[in-house]
Amino acid sequence: MDRNSAIGLFLMAALLLIYLQFAPKPEPAAVELAKTTKSVTTGGDSARAATAAPVAPDSAQLAKQLGSFATAAQGTAQTTELSNKLLTVTFSSKGGQPQSARLHKYKTFGGQPLDIFDAQSAKMDLRFRTISGQQIKLSDLYFRAEPQGSNAMRFVAEVAGGQIEQTYTLAPESYEVGYQLRFNGLSQTLAQEPLTFTFVDNVRQTEQDRTQNRNHTAINRYLVSGDHTVLFEASETPEEIKVEEPIKWAAHKHDFFIAGIIADNEFTSGQLNAGVDLNDSTYLKTLSSTLKIPVADVQQGKANFRFFFGPNSYDLLKTVAPDFDRNVNLGWGLFRWVNQFVILPVFHFLQQYIASYGLIIVLLVLLIKLVTWPLTYKTYESQAKMKVLKPEIDAIKEKYPDDQMKQQQETMKLNQSVGVNPLSGCIPTLLTMPILFAMFQFFPNAIELRQEAFLWAKDLSTYDNPIILPFALPFMGSHISLFTVLMTLSTLAMTYQTNQNNPSAMQGPMKFYSYLMPFIFFFVLNSFSAGLTWYYLVSNIVTLGQIAITRRFIDDDKVRAKLEANKVKNKDKKPSGFSARLADAMKAAQERDAQTKPSGSKKLASNNDAADEAEPGTGADDVTNPKKPRKTRRS
Repeated sequence: MDRNSAIGLFLMAALLLIYLQFAPKPEPAAVELAKTTKSVTTGGDSARAATAAPVAPDSAQLAKQLGSFATAAQGTAQTTELSNKLLTVTFSSKGGQPQSARLHKYKTFGGQPLDIFDAQSAKMDLRFRTISGQQIKLSDLYFRAEPQGSNAMRFVAEVAGGQIEQTYTLAPESYEVGYQLRFNGLSQTLAQEPLTFTFVDNVRQTEQDRTQNRNHTAINRYLVSGDHTVLFEASETPEEIKVEEPIKWAAHKHDFFIAGIIADNEFTSGQLNAGVDLNDSTYLKTLSSTLKIPVADVQQGKANFRFFFGPNSYDLLKTVAPDFDRNVNLGWGLFRWVNQFVILPVFHFLQQYIASYGLIIVLLVLLIKLVTWPLTYKTYESQAKMKVLKPEIDAIKEKYPDDQMKQQQETMKLNQSVGVNPLSGCIPTLLTMPILFAMFQFFPNAIELRQEAFLWAKDLSTYDNPIILPFALPFMGSHISLFTVLMTLSTLAMTYQTNQNNPSAMQGPMKFYSYLMPFIFFFVLNSFSAGLTWYYLVSNIVTLGQIAITRRFIDDDKVRAKLEANKVKNKDKKPSGFSARLADAMKAAQERDAQTKPSGSKKLASNNDAADEAEPGTGADDVTNPKKPRKTRRS
């Protein structure tokens, strides 16, 4: 890479960062949230009820709007709760649907009680059509609450000569709420088309980093066919998707928490929407799920569902429903497998014996470094070989200063003669890259690190901010992460050590970029989780230690002797396999390049070749060095 190319790459990277920071954001479409009825609760053990001011709508208007269902459209709104050690779910008798869900073991970043949703921020509803054409919503009807023991509640509405029945069950120490929906004696009234369940959810901020909290808020859905899709994560524009095939479950993911519904049978189809208003200081994002329930299921007693209101924990979610653990974003493909089958099991094993998550991360680094030590040693060994060969490589560059192709050919011949494969140092590094990138997904999404303090960091799941600035910096915000600063310094030290050990690999612009990249990552990682930057800091320190130890085992003189022995051994050996194909490709490229040169260049090249092959005193030196005195042959 020449100087101009290096400058060009740097400018493109800078322009990309500037664009991401200052590009105008489109105005998202507003998603309307239906108004909810405010109620006040009174005392009780597991269920509490309260009354609000009675509403007296016009009877004639209700009869026209709701037909035979109008008799259930007048009443008094009451709230009822189901509660266990983990969860409290509040229901409203107006509609008989969940109104709020509070988790007892968790708090917001400000120390407030954590409600996944409440009556002001969210609304669930269900609507259907009658054979006479009326559109009926359960939120238009008042239900009678009937406790069914200590952990269940039944809501009943007497309508149109039959009844609508909703039953909720909350098991002890569970985040799942069983839900049964029955339409009894309404087959002559109900239109034979799917019912529509809706969940509109204005998501509140619960974490310190508002941007990360918003970007990790999404809708996930899983089809009966087995297809899983994560929707709308990190999007800042309105999104919509229509699903025309059966759905098993849909979930609103609030970063570290989930509000989802799972069908025992299926939803026939659905529509998912998300909208963002970056100027809204109250809500992060608005999520909306619309799911179709088969009418036959509610008439035949098959409309059975489960709500899940709980933490976004991998070990917990994998027992809820097929692929429900996909709500934990562990990356895709190979990176997810690394997190799922390597990082999480080791992390949870250490968690049983060590209370400090910062120390768990240190041990995680040491274990990974120990397992990958053979690969790392191969990298250092390859660097030592290239360091020993540097004088020969420099001589080749001096001999052919203006011919890059010739330099590459001669360097490849040298490597083959001494038995060195330049890629042997890259392959071990590439094999460890999946672990490196898997950490980018693990630490910001691991609920185990949420609100866990270590050193000066109050929460390892988000950035540490011991330094608060009175102003905001581009790309960084108004804070400086000390873990990121230390990680950057350790990366610079590691880069210096690497360049010292392998000076031939990093020269000119590439050497400049090797020192520039740590500063770029400082800006990028300043707002990443403290657990991630602490992991990279410890990893860099261990790597520096590995370099120091390895240098004691690798002696340059012994490496040189081994390469000289290989040169004698491979003296008559011809290249084969990939090396042979690469050499042929380079030779063909050189021939094509020679054919495309101007005639003057061809003549000069031919003269240069003749000069190289001529015997002393033939006059060939006069062609290549016209100012050089002619040599004469003595008799």
